[in-house]
Amino acid sequence: MSRIGKQPITVPDKVEIKIDGSKVSVKGPLGSLERTVSDVVDIAIEDNQVIISRRDDSREGRSHQGLVRSLVANMVEGVATGFKRNLEINGVGYRAEVRGSFVRFDLGYSHPILFELPATVKVTIERQTQLSLQSPDKELLGQVAAKIRGLRKPEPYKGKGVKYSDEVIRRKVGKSGGK
Repeated sequence: MSRIGKQPITVPDKVEIKIDGSKVSVKGPLGSLERTVSDVVDIAIEDNQVIISRRDDSREGRSHQGLVRSLVANMVEGVATGFKRNLEINGVGYRAEVRGSFVRFDLGYSHPILFELPATVKVTIERQTQLSLQSPDKELLGQVAAKIRGLRKPEPYKGKGVKYSDEVIRRKVGKSGGK
């Protein structure tokens, strides 16, 4: 039995969940999210808790039970409290600034990069080198953070580039380190 899949999801009082077959809609103070989940599992709401159960003991049913439970739990937590991801920009002259729904990055290229943000992702910039991304959708937030990091990945010699704030860059010694 799936250890994650059998745990019930507690729904806060300010969050509303609707289940229509395999479509799950979650609405809360930070927005609303919809997702179509696997039809191999059953979703039920009992006593302010969401319970995910599988229909049969097939391999697919066992694997989808924990997945659907995690997806629905992330939706509930996202519309209730939201998710946050912090990025750091390291390098001389590297900076970012918000321009409407775009973020302008100067990352050492010959041109600035304009990055368009999705509607549900909000960004705040502190000190031009600290970015804070917030969104109720955990999957979209991670994808946007990965795309921003991919604009200039941190390099191992001087550590210049865009990195997650909790990421540790393994530094290499350079040419003179081998002598």
